[in-house]
Amino acid sequence: MRGPVVVVGDTLLDRDVEGVVNRLCPDSPVPVLDETTYTDRPGGAGLAASLAAAAPDAEVVLVTALADDAGGARLSSLLTAAGVQVYALGLAGGTPEKVRLRARGRVLLRHDRGGAPGEPRPPSDAVLRVIANASAVLVSDYGRGVARQPALRAALAATRAPVVWDPHPRGPAAVPGVHLATPNESEVRELAKVQPGATRLAMASRGAQGLRRRWRAGAVAVTLGGDGALLCHAGSTPLVVPAPMTAEGDTCGAGDRFAATATLALARGALVSEAVQEAVAEASAYVADGGVASVLPPPARVLPPAVSGVAGERIGVAAASAVVSEVRAAGGTVVATGGCFDLLHAGHVATLQAARQLGDCLVVCLNSDASVAALKGPERPVMSQSDRSRLLAALSCVDAVMIFDESTPHATLTWLRPDIWVKGGDYATGGGEPALPEAELLRRWGGHTVVVPYLDGRSTTEMIAAARERSAGASRLSDTVPAADRLGCAPPGATAVSHPAEGTR
Repeated sequence: MRGPVVVVGDTLLDRDVEGVVNRLCPDSPVPVLDETTYTDRPGGAGLAASLAAAAPDAEVVLVTALADDAGGARLSSLLTAAGVQVYALGLAGGTPEKVRLRARGRVLLRHDRGGAPGEPRPPSDAVLRVIANASAVLVSDYGRGVARQPALRAALAATRAPVVWDPHPRGPAAVPGVHLATPNESEVRELAKVQPGATRLAMASRGAQGLRRRWRAGAVAVTLGGDGALLCHAGSTPLVVPAPMTAEGDTCGAGDRFAATATLALARGALVSEAVQEAVAEASAYVADGGVASVLPPPARVLPPAVSGVAGERIGVAAASAVVSEVRAAGGTVVATGGCFDLLHAGHVATLQAARQLGDCLVVCLNSDASVAALKGPERPVMSQSDRSRLLAALSCVDAVMIFDESTPHATLTWLRPDIWVKGGDYATGGGEPALPEAELLRRWGGHTVVVPYLDGRSTTEMIAAARERSAGASRLSDTVPAADRLGCAPPGATAVSHPAEGTR
């Protein structure tokens, strides 16, 4: 592959709620689900990207829209944990969510929330470059607006990479010239307006050829569930690709598995027919193995909740979301910085004050207790994340604090998308250019990294070492002084010595 595989499309937050049903609701004849566990995962284009990233040696980029809410933050964490490089566009409105209520492995009800589709923000130059340099592109359209974005469509039409288009009935037409479109049966009937009455294969073939001509696509593969797929090229005879096995199980995500596999095959130089055969085999195995639960890595840990306390504390995802949304709506500049902030000292305060002066709000990304311990050892932090976050939030220069559990703030930054990322200290290279590890990440959305001066001689590690040294010195001194002297009295049999002015002191 000469470049990354790029997935473009709408990402949803999927949640599977598992429970048991032992009774009916007393006020209506419906089952009552007692929740036992739940699992979050990326849905839509996010699922397709996660499945592609699980392939060996695959570099996968996801271009999607993330909202400034808790759902967007959760998706950023899940996608980063799955090894997906997220190039996030802003999204007006809330994160779309699909909640499946399940008992004994069966879905009882699906609950969708998130409201009407929001408007995705225009892509940055970095997004357009990554599409231009892709080895293959998958457009995973879920009808919520990303595939309609004009600048993205222009970039998709101009790229030389093979493009796979997984359409949605509420989405736009594929850009002209895509290598492969991958609708399922119901989608092709709706998109191509195929009249009923013919056989199943005839209807699929007629709809596929209609879409191929209308979209000027190289080929259209109609997925037929457990029966495989039907591939229509420019010729009049379609290719039927049967499934290698009969699979029964959870089919959620099977279409994403099919499209992602075909895209990876095209990126390796496979013919379209070879890519479709590989996709049918992988989608069949996916269902047979248990579906999405069997192929994605274990879910990332839930983001640490907001620290409870007095009203008005500016801590947690909701607090950061409110601040960032308000500043962005007013056209302001969002600034962020991060660190452990263990034993808050004057150097920290100077850095935070300098950072706040660069924009209209400052969000501090704070390492959780687990993150600090992993980075600095089991004896750290000295102060808990609860105390550290409260101290930071009490500073007038800090507008919100977000706690993250990972070793780096990359997932949090991908969601926040600050205009400026600030670090305090000497991070300059020999040429005087910043070498912050977050610099490349900030370029994805057109952000910038800067370094502000720090107060020399202020270091949490040095402060802890100095305090321990003083404590050890005091302990040694205590061991060398007789106990009676430490108590201020003479030992038995000693002669008392009077001091001339003792009675007046």
